[in-house]
Amino acid sequence: MKQEQVLLAHGDGGQLTHQLVQELFLRYFNFPALQALTDAALLPPPAGRLAVTTDSFVVQPLFFPGGDIGTLAVAGTVNDLAVSGAKPMYLTAGFILEEGLLLVDLERVVASMAETARDAGVAIVAGDTKVVERGRGDGLYINTAGIGVVLPDLDGEGASLDGSRIGEGDAVLISGTLGDHGLTIMAQRAGIAFDTPVQSDCAPLSSLIAALQENCLGQVKWMRDPTRGGVATTLKEIAEVTAKDIVIDEQALPVRDAVADGAAILGLDPLYLANEGKVLVIVAPEARDAALAALQAHPLGREAACIGHVSGGSGQVYLKTPLGGHRILNRLMGESLPRIC
Repeated sequence: MKQEQVLLAHGDGGQLTHQLVQELFLRYFNFPALQALTDAALLPPPAGRLAVTTDSFVVQPLFFPGGDIGTLAVAGTVNDLAVSGAKPMYLTAGFILEEGLLLVDLERVVASMAETARDAGVAIVAGDTKVVERGRGDGLYINTAGIGVVLPDLDGEGASLDGSRIGEGDAVLISGTLGDHGLTIMAQRAGIAFDTPVQSDCAPLSSLIAALQENCLGQVKWMRDPTRGGVATTLKEIAEVTAKDIVIDEQALPVRDAVADGAAILGLDPLYLANEGKVLVIVAPEARDAALAALQAHPLGREAACIGHVSGGSGQVYLKTPLGGHRILNRLMGESLPRIC
């Protein structure tokens, strides 16, 4: 009878381990360096500086509208490289499997990872699998590492996207609507169904960011994907680093009606909800329109908007209300929704 669940023996290095690798992982992850099953992927050295990142994914539930833990693992790692000014190239994937996990669910996750990697133009080149006892792994955890090549910013200084070039008057853009992923995960966990369904925005942003950089050579000064803590926390971090104030216009924030309504019901602020398929961008003021056009021309950026600007100051983020008042936005205090990625 065909095995339907992960067993501890799948992690002992024996026959079941061999079958899992050969019949599942190598069926979907077909990069030659991985297919060779050596202890390390041997890759040609790229031309240029390397960007390296690592991440771990423990989201619950494993499957949600708009994606799953596999989609999230690849997209999240790709996005961390892309917003750093690098072209993502290679990923590794380590799987911590819990005894009893359905193999059909594991295959579904692996298939999502393979599809998302193809969409992002990256290869999964190395991996590892471990199995833990029932009750000790919550189904599945995934750890990734990502490698990319830093792209020149054509300002003679390389890809300086750390915020050091941010100045007064720079424009703050967001590539789309706020809070989709965070509210989706919370609704799934709580078993809440809204009149208008919500779904995660989980997606790899490498092609969107490449289009932005191509159309705004040297004018993109900072990028970040606003995941945990949302847009408000992410902007607060860069405001503190640069000792600049950032003023956000509440009326300019793109928020889906379903997300705004759902957040209001649950007492949440979309500015602090996680996003997994959006990028925050700060560009020179003269590049604002070109940057916005580049984002809106891409399928993942159709709802992009200019949401504010940088001013002088000492590291505060202000939200300009419809009545013309201003309130300070600080970092997320406490974790409103743990394990969203």
